[in-house]
Amino acid sequence: MNDHPIELGINPVVESQRIIKMLKQTIFRDMARKGAVVGISGGVDSSVVLALCVKAFSPLNVTALMLPEKDSSPESLELARQVVGLYGVDPILEDITAALEGAGCYQRRDEAVKQLFPEYDPDAGYKVKISLPPNLLEEGGLNVFHLTIITPEGEEKRRRLPPREFFQIVAASNFKQRTRMSMLYYHAELRNYAVVGTGNRNEHEQGFFVKYGDGGVDLQPIAHLYKTEVYQLAEYLEVPAEIRLRPPTSDTYSAPSNQQEFFFRLPFEVMDQLWHSQEQQRPVEQVARQMKLSNEQVQRAYDDFTRKKRTTEYLRMPVVRLDRS
Repeated sequence: MNDHPIELGINPVVESQRIIKMLKQTIFRDMARKGAVVGISGGVDSSVVLALCVKAFSPLNVTALMLPEKDSSPESLELARQVVGLYGVDPILEDITAALEGAGCYQRRDEAVKQLFPEYDPDAGYKVKISLPPNLLEEGGLNVFHLTIITPEGEEKRRRLPPREFFQIVAASNFKQRTRMSMLYYHAELRNYAVVGTGNRNEHEQGFFVKYGDGGVDLQPIAHLYKTEVYQLAEYLEVPAEIRLRPPTSDTYSAPSNQQEFFFRLPFEVMDQLWHSQEQQRPVEQVARQMKLSNEQVQRAYDDFTRKKRTTEYLRMPVVRLDRS
C-alpha cells in the first residue's frame, strides 16, 4: 500500500486572491451592493474574513459589527477591537442583551436549566454551559450532551441532558445568533452592503451553525476551507498572534467553553487530517498508521463525521417550494 503523507493546506497568496476576486464579483456585480458588513467576534474566522473584505473593498466600504451580550467573554470584545484597529475599520458596537431579554432568551434557557439544577441562579453568580465528551479518540459513543453549572464558589456540577431540556436550551440560545443576523442586515440595508459570513468548512459541513442565524448571510467566502487552512490564511494576513493562538470558542454560554468540548470532540489539527482523509477515501488502516492512531480511533472519527453531516442536513437545505406545473 502506498503511504503518501496526509496533505492538507493551501497557498495563502493564491487563495486570498481567489477569495478577494469572488468577493468583488459577487458583491459588486451579482448583488449590486457597495460594500460588506462583517460580524466580528474576536475569533480567527471573522478576523480573516474582515481582512479579506478590507483588501477587496478598502476600510471605508467595510462595516465591522461587534455584537456582544451579557454572557459574552470580555476577552472576545477586546480582541475584536484589536483586529478592527489593525485593519483600519471603525467598529460599531451593538449590545444585543436587551433584545434577548425581550425575546425571553435567558428566561427560557434558565427554565430548562433549573429542571436539572433547581439551585441555579445566574443573578447569584452561577455559570452554565452544555458540552459533549471532549475527546472522541479516547471516548466513543453517540454525541450525548451534558449540562454543567458552576457555582459562585467555583464548584462544577454536571448531569446528562434529557432531550426536552436540551432542545429548550438550544432553541433559547439560538436567539443570540438570530438576533445578531437581524442586526447585521439592519446595517447592511442601511448602507446598501452585503452581509458576509464567517463560517468555515468544519462548521458548515458538520452543522455547527444556526439556520437563519450565523448561517443567514449573503455569501460565505471561507466555507470551503478547513479550520487548518483558515489559520494558514490568518498567518499570511497577519491576524494578531493573540487571536491565532487562542483556542476556538463558542462564546454562547456564560461558562467558558471551547468548540472541541461543545461540538467537534477533536482538536481541529487532528480532525482536519482525519476528515480530509475520509473525503479522499483513504483506508482506515493507512490513516491509522500515518497518524499513529488505532484503526478503531480512525473509524470512530469517520463515523462521527458521517453522522454529523447526515443529522444536520436540514440546516443546509434551501427553502423548499413547488414549481408551477
